[in-house]
Amino acid sequence: MTAQTIGFIGLGNMGGPMAANLVRAGYRVQGFDLSADSLTMAAAEGVVPAGSALAAAEGAHAVVTMLPAGAHVRRVWSDLVEAVTPGTLLIDSSTIDVESAKVAHASAEARGCLAIDAPVSGGTGGAKAGTLTFMAGGTAEAFARAESILKAMGRSLFHCGEAGAGQAAKICNNMILGISMIGVCEAFALGEKLGLSHQALFDVASVSSGQCWSLTSYCPVPGPVPASPANNGYRPGFSAGLMLKDLRLAQAAAGSVHATTPLGAEAAQLYALFEGLGHGSEDFSAIIGMLRGRASGGETP
Repeated sequence: MTAQTIGFIGLGNMGGPMAANLVRAGYRVQGFDLSADSLTMAAAEGVVPAGSALAAAEGAHAVVTMLPAGAHVRRVWSDLVEAVTPGTLLIDSSTIDVESAKVAHASAEARGCLAIDAPVSGGTGGAKAGTLTFMAGGTAEAFARAESILKAMGRSLFHCGEAGAGQAAKICNNMILGISMIGVCEAFALGEKLGLSHQALFDVASVSSGQCWSLTSYCPVPGPVPASPANNGYRPGFSAGLMLKDLRLAQAAAGSVHATTPLGAEAAQLYALFEGLGHGSEDFSAIIGMLRGRASGGETP
């Protein structure tokens, strides 16, 4: 049986490992990225390099896009829907604004293509391990067609609703994450000034009412959670710059529906300040350094 062909557009820190997992699952993957280095690394994992986005989509049963922003998705999809065969499944796993996701869906529908917006959670580690969480928006038919592809790249799949629902779920989830990380960082910074050890605070909070993912899975200080970026010089699993992007998307969405999100707004302002100080490429948990009042995001006592 001939392997199904998948086009993959956007082979960066997330897209590259995701495409590699599709290859390992037995798909023939044709990939494109504007970065020659990304193309070379993907080719080493078995991805067939293509000379353009449209070339990557040629003859594909499905096309996955993993792009920086809504404008890129709208532009690429407007070209894709004119080039692919009607009935082709288009999957966008970028994190973009809800309106752009809906526009992309509409362009696909107008040309007889199936579409889902399926942003991910899990960071670069999850992309490499194939343990991502996918939050999907689109028709039940499109989601059913996409399931086997998404399962090759992730562990948890959720059909959140119609067009744009995946993006809505992603930005709401990451607003929670940004807010909770700041709270955990503030608690550790306060604990330090009160003479409390990191381990003592972790031991108490991790089994008490302060328990949350930002604490137990991604603790922002070295020691308690060995796999957290705090133990690796705050090299990013998820960068502060990307957190700021998601928080700004959440604020834009809140404004569009007149929702009140004061903590989300404050989190966005704090991450904007952190990025402005030159720490956008550090892990988002490194904001503990700024909350301590120090110049270095990753500095610890």
